[in-house]
Amino acid sequence: MAKNLVIVESPAKAKTIEKYLGKDFTVKASVGHIMDLPPSKLGVDVEKDFKPTYVVIKGKQKVLDEITKNAEKADTVYLATDPDREGEAIAWHIAHEIKDLGKNKKKGLVVHRVLFNEITKKAVQLAIQQPVELNTHLFDAQQARRVLDRLVGYKISPILWEKVKRGLSAGRVQSVAVRIVCEREKEIEAFVPVEYWSLTANLEGSLPPAFLAKLAQINGEKAELGSEAVVKDIRAKVESSPFVLKEVVRRERKRMPYAPFVTSKLQQEAARKLGFTAKKTMTLAQKLYEGVELEGGELVGLITYMRTDSTRLSDDAVTQVREYISQKYGATFLPAQPWVYKSKKAAQDAHEAIRPTSIEFDPARVKEFLERDSFRLYELIWKRFVACQMSQAIYDQTTFNINAGPALFRATGSILKFAGFTQVYMEGHDEQDPVVEEDEESAQLPDLKEGETLKLLGLDGKQHFTQPPPRFTEASLVKELEEKGIGRPSTYASILSVIQDKKYAEKREGKFYPTQLGNIVNDLLTAHFPSILNVAFTAKMEEELDEVEEGKRSWTDTLRDFYQPFAETLEKAKVDMKDLKKQEIATDLVCEKCGKPMVVKWGRHGEFLACSGYPECKTTKEVQREGGAYKAAEEKTTTEVCEKCGAPMIFKRGRFGEFLACSKYPECKSTKAIPIGVNCPECGKALSERKTKRGKSFFGCTGYPNCKFALWDRPLPEPCPNGDSKFLLNKYSKKDGNRIVCPNKECGYTRNVETPAAAAEG
Repeated sequence: MAKNLVIVESPAKAKTIEKYLGKDFTVKASVGHIMDLPPSKLGVDVEKDFKPTYVVIKGKQKVLDEITKNAEKADTVYLATDPDREGEAIAWHIAHEIKDLGKNKKKGLVVHRVLFNEITKKAVQLAIQQPVELNTHLFDAQQARRVLDRLVGYKISPILWEKVKRGLSAGRVQSVAVRIVCEREKEIEAFVPVEYWSLTANLEGSLPPAFLAKLAQINGEKAELGSEAVVKDIRAKVESSPFVLKEVVRRERKRMPYAPFVTSKLQQEAARKLGFTAKKTMTLAQKLYEGVELEGGELVGLITYMRTDSTRLSDDAVTQVREYISQKYGATFLPAQPWVYKSKKAAQDAHEAIRPTSIEFDPARVKEFLERDSFRLYELIWKRFVACQMSQAIYDQTTFNINAGPALFRATGSILKFAGFTQVYMEGHDEQDPVVEEDEESAQLPDLKEGETLKLLGLDGKQHFTQPPPRFTEASLVKELEEKGIGRPSTYASILSVIQDKKYAEKREGKFYPTQLGNIVNDLLTAHFPSILNVAFTAKMEEELDEVEEGKRSWTDTLRDFYQPFAETLEKAKVDMKDLKKQEIATDLVCEKCGKPMVVKWGRHGEFLACSGYPECKTTKEVQREGGAYKAAEEKTTTEVCEKCGAPMIFKRGRFGEFLACSKYPECKSTKAIPIGVNCPECGKALSERKTKRGKSFFGCTGYPNCKFALWDRPLPEPCPNGDSKFLLNKYSKKDGNRIVCPNKECGYTRNVETPAAAAEG
């Protein structure tokens, strides 16, 4: 039996490390946390300084028994769990089990904590040679967060169960994320477009090419073009005036490379460039970190630890990448001194940024050993790392200021003079980000002299409308959470998953929309728990947890300061919060069956109209709001008939959405999915929209399980113009937006879907 036991979190990590340490070491995996607060009760004694009660997680007793059994036979135990709060908590709980339980006590057993930022032979062996003590402050910070989240979740959620419906949950961070999504939707709904115009001159000088210049000023003031009449008035004044090139401004602009990846930036870029969810990004990054089998069966951790907010790079890594840049791209692409990037104030600088563990593992070398998406993420990390130590990009920017009567027109051209880091990497943009002109503008202006009179080839006045703020994408919501200090990078993926799993928000075409349930729960929580749902308050709590980690603050003091006002708010909310289950909103509508007034009630699937004569009259209808008033939703009709009894089918709504049911219910309980007007190309039966267990829509044959034909993209009842298919697909991608395509890939037919905004501007 090996004298040394090493405990890590995952079996993949264990397999990699065992190869590095040799026969004197046994490596076991805890498979994540082994201990946690009990699932069925609070597990926190508020009266005894918030003392937590930890129990073995269901299904983990066997893992724990194996760890303690191996520990009893070992002389030294090395706790090599991840170098962060969660990893420290796992290490503490395992240390407690193998040292303090009487049955596992062993005289002379030594327990060490080991930390490494990357799973390479050198890093692992060095960590074993230089063990450290368990970090009390780091464990306290994790414990404080866990207890805080338990108090909020287990104290507020029962109120939602009582007042709204069972199964709902509130979370200290998740509820703030929902609030951000809900408030953005309210901004969009309240937005009133404002008309504005632009006036562009097409001009030609003594040298080609012709170029475009936009109206910038009128009589020395910024041009405000609010209507077509204003544009016509200015147009009349400048059309007959000479266009004179008053000033030519030339300058060189330099652009710094981007810092290496931290967790949040990796999630944002993977969403923008690869279309990955934050959860998918972290799952793939975990695999790259823990070890990948390369040529000859060699197990190698390809990237450093992926949960970090530090941009620090080790001296060895910088030396390696600078040598690589010099050899691959030449001396001009290598700055005289390495770039050093500033981390956030609260960043743990013991960690490094996310980078490849060795410059030897370039993407071309490892591609054949990685699955497609793992490779794409690795390539992104690799390119960002290499680019972060390359020379600045240099642009030559030219600006023409052109006088025409009372107007000043301006043209700007920017040409990339030296690619620098952009040879390897350019960062993506979110929809709401301002476009950086020198990045986007590639047209070169002609080499004209000041004082030239230019030829006017045309004046184009164009109408525009201001746009509402965009809905959040995975990338922009992570960015918003990061900028506001909500949660921490390691929690973003779970936050975005939870708000969708709980049906508080849903993603459509890559953008977050609050659900009716999300809006209702958010309104209730913001009204009755203003502090908990306050962005600034939540950010302050994160700062206090950081102070606990740094040893500047007691974890129990942090909880005490939080809990007293929270407990008072909680008792008030139990009494004052609106009970939606009992709520009945009077309307002017009348029941068609008994003539009594209809009221709006709240049910499992949201608001609905019900007869006030219930239970004698059980008439219900779907409801919709128009402004502040309620009205019955128009009843959908169908020509479908029941296959069992021949009676007409009617629309009903259930937990998975709309479906068709026999109108003779309860005598006949026949149901079927709603056809979408397209027949299955394999068996001829109708296709219908369905949902996966996780709520994602897809389109499958109603002949299932006999026919398993299914599509992710919505089929449209329109034949391909090329005759290659009886239907087309509405396909969405982040890169191309909405497109109509032929399902036959060899056909290649495609067209864009014109949005209302694009149509208005066109």
